[in-house]
Amino acid sequence: MDLRGWLTQKIIEFLTEPVHHYERRGWNDPHALRQHIRKGDVLLVEGDNRVSAIIKYLTQSSWSHAALYIGDELVRRGGPDAERAREQFGEDAEHLLVEALPEGVVASPVTKYIDYNVRIVRPHRLRPEDLKVILDDTLAALGWRYDLRNILDLARYLFPVRIIPDRFRRTALHFGSAMPTEVICSSLLGRTFHKVKFPILPQIEFPEGFDQAEPRKPRGKLLRRVFGYESASYTGLFHMRHPTLLTPRDFDLSPYFEIVKFNVIADGGFDYQRIQWAKEPEPAPDGEEPYERPYGARPPKPRLEDPSPPA
Repeated sequence: MDLRGWLTQKIIEFLTEPVHHYERRGWNDPHALRQHIRKGDVLLVEGDNRVSAIIKYLTQSSWSHAALYIGDELVRRGGPDAERAREQFGEDAEHLLVEALPEGVVASPVTKYIDYNVRIVRPHRLRPEDLKVILDDTLAALGWRYDLRNILDLARYLFPVRIIPDRFRRTALHFGSAMPTEVICSSLLGRTFHKVKFPILPQIEFPEGFDQAEPRKPRGKLLRRVFGYESASYTGLFHMRHPTLLTPRDFDLSPYFEIVKFNVIADGGFDYQRIQWAKEPEPAPDGEEPYERPYGARPPKPRLEDPSPPA
């Protein structure tokens, strides 16, 4: 191994070291996750390692990782990758993600993140022919390398301006190594949606004299099924951001992705009135503390009675 390879490996080992203060904010139902997630959905993950902590801090978001759900697409198409997936994951090979990790672009079972804080976001009204293009491009990316320089560029760009001078935060056209086969998690997904012109968090320009077409009356449900969707015209000109400028947070903030609450309410059977709540502790009598004090803690100072008003 040459010096560059050794150094890269050491950086990867450092970035993937888990932190010890990860906090789960809920539970995930594996059956519900498999049942409600669809091909083309994006799974957002709050990771538990050092690079995750860096991304969350710089983006001021809970999400540090994004992966695309492909379901059984890999094993359905056959080939050596399909055989390896069946051998490695067994039945879970029917429910796979494609993700960019420091070791490269790989396929992983969706249940890999069952013990993490996650969110499913779904591209709204993504057409079947565009979904096929996204799946084709995503599967073709298996084996690509991770773009460590993209992470460093994002860190420099997103760092607080009061610390980094403006000249180092200049507007960038793209980040990373500029190699077509080197990506990070969000740029891998961004380039696939970019190819079918599906917006994530685009910049919108309103040029003077921009001619907006008159919106047409929406088609009925049957006509939409036959002829496809026909959306009303949008104001402004949309500019697609370069995929290397995207972060996992952008998929969450995007108005073009729906949030799928798969754990409880997706089945339609949730009724908050059936919840059994724990009883609240009884209020402590006057002069008594409501909770036991830790060992060595000083008792609170007694409140002074308000002086009676002068007669």
